[in-house]
Amino acid sequence: VGWIDDEPNGAAEFVRCVHGGSYAPRLYTRDDHGKGPIMRCLLAFLSFSLLAPALLAGPDTKPDADYVLGYTMPRLDGTEQPLSDYKGDVVLMVNVASRCGLTPQYEQLQALHDANKDRGLRVVAFPANDFGSQEPGTNDEIAAFCSERYGVTFPMFAKITVTGEGAHPLYKQLAAQPEPVGGAPRWNFTKFLVDRSGRVVARFGPRVRPDDKKLMAEIERLLMQPEPESASG
Repeated sequence: VGWIDDEPNGAAEFVRCVHGGSYAPRLYTRDDHGKGPIMRCLLAFLSFSLLAPALLAGPDTKPDADYVLGYTMPRLDGTEQPLSDYKGDVVLMVNVASRCGLTPQYEQLQALHDANKDRGLRVVAFPANDFGSQEPGTNDEIAAFCSERYGVTFPMFAKITVTGEGAHPLYKQLAAQPEPVGGAPRWNFTKFLVDRSGRVVARFGPRVRPDDKKLMAEIERLLMQPEPESASG
């Protein structure tokens, strides 16, 4: 037990507790001196235990409901990848299928990727079998199809569910976004455009081609924005 007698109304007591040899301070009045050392140690330890979480937590760390890159997901080959790797980039999220009338959009998505990847655009695809059972294949089959038929090199993740109760948390979060970007996809090749800070800023329907002028103009606008300091740091 250590003492510092420079407090106006009492003394600051530093009790060395048994476990870990740490010190826990407690300010008390001189009338408390009659308490036994064990009781003082227990009271100091309890006080520190109650205050420590608040002190260590620092500023409010409540999750940002608008930030959609907080997931780690497997790629088609099984490799786990954090979507936060794309923070600082512009991301076009697309739910895709191999047997859909819109499947040829793969070609335009690849062209969009090739033209803008060095400027910070990331086309990110999520195969899903939700609509018309048009993505029945395994992850290996999907990878082979996309590579051989369309020469796809942009990131493709393992097959997920994008609608209903079984939807992946990412797509539940996308669906929960405010209008006009919110709502679950209604068909394959729905496109969510995410800015450099990881927030959805636009949504484009399945029949909007990746080379659509409005879509490309919005991508260009986002690419012209500076990278957030938190991403570059």
